[in-house]
Amino acid sequence: MILNTGGRTDTVQYYSEWLLNRFREGYVLSRNPLFPNIVNRIELNPEVLDVVVFCSKDYRPILPRLQEISDRFNCYYHYTITAYGTDIEPRVPSIEESIRTLKALAAQVGPEKIAWRYDPVLLTEKYTIERHLETFDRMARELAPYVDRCIFSFVEMYKKLEVNMPELRPVSEQDKLTLAKRMGAIARQYGLYLQTCATKEDYEQFGIHRSGCMTAEIFSNLGIRFKKTAHKGNRAGCLCMESRGLGDYNSCPNGCRYCYANKDHEKALQNFFTHDPKSPLLLGHLHPDDKIVPSRLESLLSKEPGLFD
Repeated sequence: MILNTGGRTDTVQYYSEWLLNRFREGYVLSRNPLFPNIVNRIELNPEVLDVVVFCSKDYRPILPRLQEISDRFNCYYHYTITAYGTDIEPRVPSIEESIRTLKALAAQVGPEKIAWRYDPVLLTEKYTIERHLETFDRMARELAPYVDRCIFSFVEMYKKLEVNMPELRPVSEQDKLTLAKRMGAIARQYGLYLQTCATKEDYEQFGIHRSGCMTAEIFSNLGIRFKKTAHKGNRAGCLCMESRGLGDYNSCPNGCRYCYANKDHEKALQNFFTHDPKSPLLLGHLHPDDKIVPSRLESLLSKEPGLFD
């Protein structure tokens, strides 16, 4: 099984102590968002957890103790660094600080285990195509030696964004082609592997690969071999292997205005300030009428001889 620690909130940036506590104690509880009295128990055991995937916008809080997890589990790290400032991502470190932290992460775990995420790509009067390309060029030049690949996708124009970002303008098909063509050229210039994630468009003509961000192929580069199994994905258009998430929605204080995981940024801040790092749940505590349901987990690693040679 693949565990995604950052699909619902930035556990690394804001809940590192809780995350480390859960791995030390060997299990985590996760409340079902549709049936709140149902609580799933996930065993954090190397025998069933094939890969632990991190996704964060700031690894500084966990870097000093990251080996407590990475020494026991196969790990892969997604690091999101975009072109946006605090007007779009209010509590995210600056590009310069983020680049320094990514380099420190690479020094600790190795570039082959890090994917730089440049997403979502969105357009406003301030964040134009040219600004994206200038920023992407500068960042690609700096980051190419320190990452395995770069993953990007275009913003999904769901209804919530009409309220949260009224200045957002649709990214037309021509806009996408222009960006893809020039981003592909920049990536080639710096020897950076560039791919899309969860997009229906195909930009192979520009040297951009169409794939998922958690695939058997990516993990095989780390010597991790999976059984032959279909990539079910985690949502429509997703080409990833199926994964389990932990944590809760409405809990990330970053306040990114394009965020899909927070419906209420004020509620997310409140949840963060009332969080107990000693609780097995990210938010709150168990209630007397809660029903704990063990998650059915199994390793998907191949046992065939010779695959780890």
